[in-house]
Amino acid sequence: MNSTTSNRARRPAGGKTGSASKAGAGRAVLMDRAVKPRPRATPTVHAEAAETAETAAEGAFERAAASGSWMTVLESTVQGLHYDLVDVERLPRGLLRISIDRVPGHAYAVESEFVTVDDCELVTRQLQLVFEVEQVDYERLEVSSPGLDRPLRKPQDWDRFCGLEVDVTFKLAFQGRRKYRGVLVQAQPQPRLIVLEGKTEQALDFTLEEVREARLVPVVDFKGRAKPARNGEQQT
Repeated sequence: MNSTTSNRARRPAGGKTGSASKAGAGRAVLMDRAVKPRPRATPTVHAEAAETAETAAEGAFERAAASGSWMTVLESTVQGLHYDLVDVERLPRGLLRISIDRVPGHAYAVESEFVTVDDCELVTRQLQLVFEVEQVDYERLEVSSPGLDRPLRKPQDWDRFCGLEVDVTFKLAFQGRRKYRGVLVQAQPQPRLIVLEGKTEQALDFTLEEVREARLVPVVDFKGRAKPARNGEQQT
């Protein structure tokens, strides 16, 4: 990990950092408490869009089934429905919690920057079928949005949210601490974080292998998530 500093009395380029609309402030969650998958009410999404998504998911499931990994099947199913699999957690009492996000640029039946209850319903219904075939052991299934403090798990996440403010916790302490908050101004070839300490800017260059956890800094705004501009600058 490398760092450089400069004594410029300003925040990193861009003014406002990552933000989200008021509608996105509440996390969309759908929980199925059944031990076994059961018939569910038809979600309030456009019927044609749901049918197309399910057909794509079935094909993805068939391709992934040969691998023998239910996690691979899970990810392929979610991606087949045109969502991003953000996180998977196994919690006490058989709770399987899955968080999803919308894929930028894809046209969904219901226009929204954030995951809706209809999205969770669609993914839940398809995963019930997949888990029954794969004999996945779970008592309750919860599908939700990742929330405003969305974790950055994959390299693609760092590319997508370049230009926004993030909290990064490193595996090992650097300059006496492990947690830093700053603007992600670069994702490739390796991430760069601009941290403001008083009037001093510090640039941290690091690899993803050094990161224990990284999350977006939650900011509530009526404009939705800030859109990163070129060179890591932000558009407000």
